[in-house]
Amino acid sequence: MMSIQFLGATSTVTGSKYLVHAAGKQVLVDCGLFQGFKQLRLRNWGQFPVDPKSIDAVVLTHAHLDHSGYLPLLVKNGYKGPIFCTAATADLCGILLPDSGHLQEEDARYANRRGFSKHRPALPLYTEEDAKRCLSQLRPVEFAQSIKIAPGVDMRLLLAGHILGAAMIEMRCEGRILLFSGDLGRPNDLVMQPPARVEHADFLVIESTYGNRRHDMKDPLDVLADVITRTVARQGVVIIPAFAVGRAQTLLYAIHLLKIARRIPDVPVYLNSPMAVDATNIYHRHRTEHRLTEEQCKSMCTTAKFVNSVEESKALNNKRGPMILISASGMLTGGRVLHHLKAFAPDARNTILLSGFQSGGTRGAALAAGAETVKIHGEQVPIRAEVATLSNLSAHADYVEMLDWLGHFSAPPRQTFITHGEPAAADALRQSIEEKLKWQCTVPEYLERASLD
Repeated sequence: MMSIQFLGATSTVTGSKYLVHAAGKQVLVDCGLFQGFKQLRLRNWGQFPVDPKSIDAVVLTHAHLDHSGYLPLLVKNGYKGPIFCTAATADLCGILLPDSGHLQEEDARYANRRGFSKHRPALPLYTEEDAKRCLSQLRPVEFAQSIKIAPGVDMRLLLAGHILGAAMIEMRCEGRILLFSGDLGRPNDLVMQPPARVEHADFLVIESTYGNRRHDMKDPLDVLADVITRTVARQGVVIIPAFAVGRAQTLLYAIHLLKIARRIPDVPVYLNSPMAVDATNIYHRHRTEHRLTEEQCKSMCTTAKFVNSVEESKALNNKRGPMILISASGMLTGGRVLHHLKAFAPDARNTILLSGFQSGGTRGAALAAGAETVKIHGEQVPIRAEVATLSNLSAHADYVEMLDWLGHFSAPPRQTFITHGEPAAADALRQSIEEKLKWQCTVPEYLERASLD
């Protein structure tokens, strides 16, 4: 009997994990961290729903932590099998996962030093060494290459276009095709190639991050230019929390285009995320997956001054504008950007530019909703800076783009499962697919198990 159990990304855009039971084997698709609301984050600390030792294979759609960030803990708790992914995803996990462990250790040390944690002592979920240990189990796979991931279970990875290395997973078993969209990219992204067309699947698991929204039709370069120009005019600092993989590189390229067109003042730009710096360099090695030429890649890499050391990062907080400061993380859940927020958010001359989706329960979501203060390192920080949103630079397809992509199917899947979306978004996409395509859809619950017979 073939079935799927939803271990994450239900009623949330985080914690992606799907356990497929097929041919007597167990395959885990994605292994992400839960982020945002505390009740979700606590799941990271709880017992994994199945014994990690019982899993035969893991397959990753891409490297973002909400899809890969639980891997160090899975391996630490006994998983010893292969972790299949694209070559670019393996490269990116090589920097993202150790950085995640390092930041958790750093945050725990900071909490213990300042005494603001309720836990005595505060501990990291996993360490940098835990993360490095799991990397030896990564098994890079070429796009469109058919491989056997377990006896009786074959798989292909198809270009998803979301970030470098992002893939859809086409799993074949017992005469059936199960397709995971992963995070689906956009057809006209500034940097990434469009997602591959798919014509058939018996069962489909599709994300719904923007299932109830259309992206702003304004040119994102126009919006970015306006924000930077007006902030510079008041001698302010533009702080851009950005995902280290994908968003940071798109922003660097966009700022480069604006500068050479003289649409923004020639102010200093800083990329303060060692992880984002390393990720940017990886774009050179995987140029077939994105639209940029070698020369454009070089321009993207030289747009900003790369900040590596903690001392350099701290020194930025003592600078005053005008300047542009890009730093991870994109939803303000941790990292160096929090120290920048504490330094610059209380000053009305500055701007905090949110550059992507903000999951419920994150500081980014609170800022987008108009919060006057946010809690950072145990203290309330006043938000007097302008808060702006650059929503049309998203790397996720909106619901119209998703419907267009689904329109290439030659026949409806037997069942479409809608995941990786907050409740309103997931249900809106369900309604759109049912009404416009007449497909049978369901929005699964956490830990729900569905038959694929």
